[in-house]
Parts: sequence; structure tokens; C-alpha cells
Amino acid sequence: MAKAAERFYGTGRRKKAIARVYIMRGKGNITINKRPIDEYLGLETLKTIVRQPLVATDNVDKFDILVNVHGGGYTGQAGAIRHGIARALVKADADYRPTLKEAGFLTRDPRMKERKKYGLKGARRAPQFSKR
Repeated sequence: MAKAAERFYGTGRRKKAIARVYIMRGKGNITINKRPIDEYLGLETLKTIVRQPLVATDNVDKFDILVNVHGGGYTGQAGAIRHGIARALVKADADYRPTLKEAGFLTRDPRMKERKKYGLKGARRAPQFSKR
């Protein structure tokens, strides 16, 4: 396992959000952009998403987590943080890999915003049609 002062790093991505996640032995504090998780993420569902890898590996109160995240919205950022935490946990202890892989936390979600096409108002939205 890890030494007391050892930090493990994981990069998480989701949509346009990129999270740099550092985990170290501690009491379970999660800090996102120098603010506590309760202050940064308003919705309870987003907090649950962020904690999922810790719950799956039974490490909720064993690691302190420091996160720098930018880009995207709150939902994308929460997904990116989850991805980063899962990657950092695997670096901390390789025995967590099968559990996290089975739960799908190590897989980068490939869904992105579709580009706008010429002749259309959006990716697929066509201009309004009028017979006359």
C-alpha cells in the first residue's frame, strides 16, 4: 500500500471538462478548486457521482482528495472528477482495478458535442420550412 505522505495522480476527462486529481492518505476530505465539495457542487447527485469510485473500493474515509478542474459544466466536471479519482486509486493500489473496471469508472466516456454543419442551424436542426 501507500506511505503516509505519498500522493497519487489521475487525470479525468468528460465532455469538455478536465480534472487533475491528487489522492493521499487522510480522513476523506474532498477539495475541488480550493473549495469543499459541498460548497462547489450544489446537487447531491453530483456529489454521489464523485464519490462512486471511493464507495466501490470501500475507501470513503481513507483518502483526502485534491482536485483542480476546468472546462464544461458541473455535470461534466463531476464525471471528469470520478474518472480521475478512479485512475488515481488504481495507481495507489492495483488490486482496485478489476472492481473499478467492472463498474465502468476507468472507461473514458467518448460522447462529445456534435459539430455544427453548414446549411443547418445546429448539428442537425434544419432551417424552418415554409411552403409559401
